[in-house]
Amino acid sequence: MSRKIDIMIVEPSDIIIEGFTSIFNDYNDINIIATLSDTEILHEKIISANPNIIIINPTLLNSLEKQKLNLLIQNRIDTSLIALIYQYVEPSSLQIFDKTIDIRAPKSSIVQTVRECYGSQKDKISESYELSERETSVLVLVAKGLSSKEIAENLHISVHTVNTHRKNITHKTGIKSVAGLAVYAMIHNLT
Repeated sequence: MSRKIDIMIVEPSDIIIEGFTSIFNDYNDINIIATLSDTEILHEKIISANPNIIIINPTLLNSLEKQKLNLLIQNRIDTSLIALIYQYVEPSSLQIFDKTIDIRAPKSSIVQTVRECYGSQKDKISESYELSERETSVLVLVAKGLSSKEIAENLHISVHTVNTHRKNITHKTGIKSVAGLAVYAMIHNLT
């Protein structure tokens, strides 16, 4: 792997964090960039540290925190969640996670899970980056300052379809503002 896998660990146990640090220090492609003992500043830390993978003890998350984390991660194609399991957890609580690591798993299995999770991210990114022809048409009209309703009328599609294309464009480009999309369109000679 050419790029380091940046990991954030959210776990209150210093012993477990030290164990992960010891395991990952043996691999040049895995880097722990942040550790948190609770979820108090989790969202801010995800945004500032930009980890590829978050290994988190799911018992630290209440249902509202799970919803907020799920929404945040859905908008980040390059971040995956791994649940750290060392006690019984309701299977329904694990739905937001991409993978799980059992604390009793051997070192090789833990490393393999992390690498698989990262590998599936790279596949998603390469699959989803290129804009479709229709998304490109919508992007050009967004860059020209047209509203969703005006774009729908211009392309003879529903406003709902325009909004879906806009969400896909934002997801693929990572750009949320109209001004940013206009710059993107200019840079790629679409306008």
